[in-house]
Amino acid sequence: MAEKEHALSETRINRIGREVQAACPEFDAEAFAHDVLGDLPGLGLKARIARTSQALHTHLPVGGLEAADVLLRSLPATPQDAGVEVDFGLYVYAPHSHFVAEYCRTGADLEQALEALRRLTSYFSAEDAMRYFIRDFPTETLKVIQTWTEDPDHRVRRLASESTRPRLPWSVNIPLDEDAGLPVLDRLHADTSRFVTQSVANHLHDIADTNLDLVLQTLARWRTAGQATQKEFDFLAREALRSRLKKGDDVAYEFLGYPSDPPVELSPIRLDRSELRIGETLVFAADLTAQGDAKVRVNYVVDSPTKTGKRRQKVYVLKTTEIQAGQSIELGKRHVLKSTATVALVPGDYALEIHVNGRRSEPAAFRVTDV
Repeated sequence: MAEKEHALSETRINRIGREVQAACPEFDAEAFAHDVLGDLPGLGLKARIARTSQALHTHLPVGGLEAADVLLRSLPATPQDAGVEVDFGLYVYAPHSHFVAEYCRTGADLEQALEALRRLTSYFSAEDAMRYFIRDFPTETLKVIQTWTEDPDHRVRRLASESTRPRLPWSVNIPLDEDAGLPVLDRLHADTSRFVTQSVANHLHDIADTNLDLVLQTLARWRTAGQATQKEFDFLAREALRSRLKKGDDVAYEFLGYPSDPPVELSPIRLDRSELRIGETLVFAADLTAQGDAKVRVNYVVDSPTKTGKRRQKVYVLKTTEIQAGQSIELGKRHVLKSTATVALVPGDYALEIHVNGRRSEPAAFRVTDV
């Protein structure tokens, strides 16, 4: 079953109807489900969420905050009782937060609407819904978000960081300066939950795309403060700078302790074969020899053609290690040449490079043909 169909399937639409009817007997669960299911097959995931929310609005006998209260009362007693097994939650509750954003987004209802989203995020992450409140009521919403950094539920704390990201995927833009969320991140960067610190790292990653200096200054300040353990700080910094590392940014490597000009020599890349078909495995190897002690991060890059004639470079982490003077290590990988949901491989001339702390090797060429 496709992701969108599983996330909001017929079974789950019927479940929403039953739970809402239990909280509000006047709600016609059968009519609600019939209304939604007729449109569901042709809709993508976000459209399914919106369509379900719209049907809730149509069939609930009350509107606005009264309707939101019905949805809150329809929730099982705890996320665990609802069957939530991962921190992100269950898509069955995505229409609920969409409903709040769509039908309760007024200045008069702001405080109670945000409280509804705070409660809902434990069942399904509400960052997308929150973006509409930040867009329409930025000052007031940020004040509330700041208080969430001390919430006992780590999913609410994560919402404080995630909802204020400068470039949250699959969501609306918000009219905030890229540093507007830093006071929130200052409170969360040493959080005990990885779900929270991963969001903090992703938030910084968004900023690093356009303002690396600000990210490095922020990370340096947190490192000096010493609130996070070394292990957790290293994780956060690596994740925040991951795209900069893939681009070979010297400053990012140096910040993480990787010398941008490491005392190492890399042999020419050895390919097992230079002619492959889509679906087969590219096998390669190279030898890395150190003239001095060094911390190294090794990436490999597959350069490939696209349907439009442009070139695509996809970067993968190969190895991170500390190498001593005189030591030689063999680098190698088996890389399957297959298309993904976002990248379609096409026949043509390909090349492979190995990057050591951002320093590029000579490319090794190979050719890929159709299956």
